[in-house]
Amino acid sequence: MNIQRGSWSVQFSAPSLVLRHPAGASLEAQLSFARGEETWSVVESRDAIPERLALLDAQSNVQGYLSFVGQGDRLEILVHHRTAQFYPGTLRCQGTAAVGTTTFACRLDAPAADSKVVQLASGPADSALNDSLFDIATDTALRFAGSRVVLGSGDGQFAVDLIARIEDAARSALVVELLPDYYRSRYVPYYAPIDKSRCPSPPTGWMSWNTYFDQAGAEENLAEARVGAEHLKPFGMEIWSMESWQGNSSKLPVAHFHNLDLSAHATQFPKGMKQLAEDIRALGFRPGIWTAPFGTGDREFYEAHKSWFLHQANGEPFANWSGRYLLDPSQPEVQAHMREMHRIMREEWGYEFFKIDGMSGRSHGYSAHFFERDEVKAAFRDECPNPFELCVRAFREGIGPDSIFLACQGHYTGPEAEVADASRIGGDIVSPNQTSKWHNLMSQARATLNQLFVHNIVFYMDPDTLLVGDYHATEQARLTTTIVALPGQLMFAGDKLAELTPDRMRLLQQSLPVCDVRPLDLFPIFAMRPVWDLKIRRSFGQWDVVALFNWDEEAHPVETSLADLGLEAGTYTAWEFWTATDLGDVADTLSVEVPGHGVRLVALHRSADHPQFLSTDRHVTQGGTCLADCQWNGSALELDLAVVGGYTFTYRFRVPADYRFVGADTSLQVKATENGRLLTVQATAASSGNEKLTLRFSH
Repeated sequence: MNIQRGSWSVQFSAPSLVLRHPAGASLEAQLSFARGEETWSVVESRDAIPERLALLDAQSNVQGYLSFVGQGDRLEILVHHRTAQFYPGTLRCQGTAAVGTTTFACRLDAPAADSKVVQLASGPADSALNDSLFDIATDTALRFAGSRVVLGSGDGQFAVDLIARIEDAARSALVVELLPDYYRSRYVPYYAPIDKSRCPSPPTGWMSWNTYFDQAGAEENLAEARVGAEHLKPFGMEIWSMESWQGNSSKLPVAHFHNLDLSAHATQFPKGMKQLAEDIRALGFRPGIWTAPFGTGDREFYEAHKSWFLHQANGEPFANWSGRYLLDPSQPEVQAHMREMHRIMREEWGYEFFKIDGMSGRSHGYSAHFFERDEVKAAFRDECPNPFELCVRAFREGIGPDSIFLACQGHYTGPEAEVADASRIGGDIVSPNQTSKWHNLMSQARATLNQLFVHNIVFYMDPDTLLVGDYHATEQARLTTTIVALPGQLMFAGDKLAELTPDRMRLLQQSLPVCDVRPLDLFPIFAMRPVWDLKIRRSFGQWDVVALFNWDEEAHPVETSLADLGLEAGTYTAWEFWTATDLGDVADTLSVEVPGHGVRLVALHRSADHPQFLSTDRHVTQGGTCLADCQWNGSALELDLAVVGGYTFTYRFRVPADYRFVGADTSLQVKATENGRLLTVQATAASSGNEKLTLRFSH
């Protein structure tokens, strides 16, 4: 059989089915039908209707049909009884599917509103909850539906196992549907795949505002950078970014800052911004800078360039968060100035990371909203349907193709999605001149959940700085660390580093480097889900790191079933990261008592019949960034570890009762202790790099 149904070509030669879509998606599979223990055959038509297939029972009688129903990009494989027949049975379609070169398995159909779980992945990790394939480069999704959908990741090809149960007429079909322009048509009209050649991973660094506010000058920034160079750069911190450096920037509001003339604050930055960039680079960091280039508070600049600015019908200048005087981006001269000021910062001063503020926000105080107002549109000198887009493109042209562009705030619904590398996703983690509060952490979590589905696909998410100072209790400091680090977001610190206790500095270190994480749930989430499941897959194995959040004030258990985590049935061994607690084996439900406003972070590994790796305190992903390899050779665990010189990390292993630890072979300085089934190894490296660790066992 060779037919066309909608956009799909359908080829069948018993029992093989081949579906092809002109967009490049394909499914090559075998069809089978089972009635209880009896297997029936799927064959080509046995009558004068060649477009349908026949179901043959064991006696070669036709008992039902498969019809292919196509409309556009949607194809249904409908299985139904012959007239007056009724029997239970299952149609199965097993094979491989492909969409593109940057494809991963994911979930497009949102679960019930009361679902607790949000899914993430690092590496080609699989979940029983996935129902689709998505290709980042082409913005194409391939969705499957049936009574059961199982997808398995491979090398460009994905295993597909689909079942339709004929006893349920409402579910007696398998559906294969191509969704072109998945993000572009639904959420991101300026969709462009994230450019990892320019920015291969989420930026990491430090910035001053959330602790110093507008009072940090060159001296304070360099003092902090020296501490960062000692304690955070070895762990992967890359950028030191300047804030509130402009003329008149030592006191809010931002509208009064001299944002457009490139003058530095005379007393806080006496040697200028070029010298500071050089000093930062000498400490081993890439220099970054904050700009708010849509307006100014400098009346002198306004008077000298009055025609560049927007004016109300009565002649008074427009004003908002970005300035007392706001630029008119419809004018080529204004666009050229926006471009040139950023070119100078990049090429002449040497800055490589640009946090450009005043962009989208949540109200007309920010530029994207402001430019859409009728009275503002009427004030443009030239006809201009896309003023904000002109600004965004001018910024990218100014900073050049190799600099990192953080849009603050950036909206995935706007043009910044096409040209920015990262987006500040929510409000400030503090209020001006105040320390971080619980409501700030809740806002950070809510923004993360809501916009997670574009992270590492459109651009990287910036949840604002990770603040871990003693103004937060330990549980809350761990919670904000988990919110920032587990999803692999930007990790910019913002505390006064020299004032941090070792355990709080450790939280920052355990967030570096950023793990390469992408969403598996490709839709916005507005509910405060308490279970964040990061599925990690490496060439040597797969494990889950499950964050159990308690958003309430009082302690209570937070639980989830293994099925709700998309895990196969079986026994899993569980380790809790923050309290260093062995939770034993889990076979059905993971349930942990979590303090109020706290989190527990549980690593789940499928239980093995030999010694196995459980966890490490090196990073919140418990091996996701520092475990390069882990192989069991029959008598030893052979590990390849990324280590930081001068620091001691703890590694934990589960050892079945019939194995005995014999010793360790390594150039690391190690100390091993045993406690029941648990083997704990503390390892210290003389220098940073990768080190081998072999743990020998007798059986």
